[in-house]
Amino acid sequence: MDAPDEALQARIATVIGKPPTTWRKAAGGYTSAQRWIVGFDDGTSGFAKSAAAAPHSPMDEWLRREHYVYSRLHADFMPRMLGWDDESVQPLLILEDLSAAHWRPGDIEAVFATLAKVHASHLDIPTVAETDPGLTTPWLPVRDDPQPLLSLGLCSQAWLQAALPLLIDAARVADLSGPSLLHLDTRSDNICFDGSRARLVDWNFAAHGNPDLDIAAWLPSLHSEGGPLPEEVLPNAPQWAALMSGFFASRAGDPPIPNAPGVREVQLSQLRSALPCVQRALRLPPLDGPNAP
Repeated sequence: MDAPDEALQARIATVIGKPPTTWRKAAGGYTSAQRWIVGFDDGTSGFAKSAAAAPHSPMDEWLRREHYVYSRLHADFMPRMLGWDDESVQPLLILEDLSAAHWRPGDIEAVFATLAKVHASHLDIPTVAETDPGLTTPWLPVRDDPQPLLSLGLCSQAWLQAALPLLIDAARVADLSGPSLLHLDTRSDNICFDGSRARLVDWNFAAHGNPDLDIAAWLPSLHSEGGPLPEEVLPNAPQWAALMSGFFASRAGDPPIPNAPGVREVQLSQLRSALPCVQRALRLPPLDGPNAP
């Protein structure tokens, strides 16, 4: 049976205060983090996540940011934190086990209700502009180096050259500022239904800003999995269509991330929804690449 190494088992036992007796690898995730469903003799369980043993792994900082949120915010839209251990390498976060609470496609109203609760919450964390200062100009990296995007075959060089001025200007209009707590990583693999309640996991990108950004960031993923078109949820919002399409366009064609090998595939899937959305919103010519959606 698969099990973590003995050192990680010992750390979990120390943090929780009782030795784990069963282990099961947790499905999902796009990074190299270790994820385990841990069982104990008393019938309780937890979800343990630890950064992979790799030098300069971004997972270390992501887990520390996630711990900051869990240690200061306690709400019914997130799992409870059961334990934390921060060594010099491989921080360890242990959360309530939500493995029995799965994503239910199509039940999006509960997610909107949960996001409304999130946006009404307050936490002393940086703003979106501070955590990602380039977000208001996501098309500039594409303008400076269009080849990664063009290599995906979604549009031609002529289409991109003609569209870029409109895309850059539209994205700049998006106002990221605001007092709301934002999750900023709402996707089906980060949503769990506990009865009628939707709960969110993976809080390492949390920031505060405009709640419309949180909705806009979710919509390409939602549509790519059979949900409504993004403009049906956020109508008359070309600035958000431009912002999110630029976010994915500036990343999806880049080389794989060593510590997060599945991320580019997810970004491409969302770009295939976001790019046609901004094409419609800005009334651009149809996408003309060989792999155009």
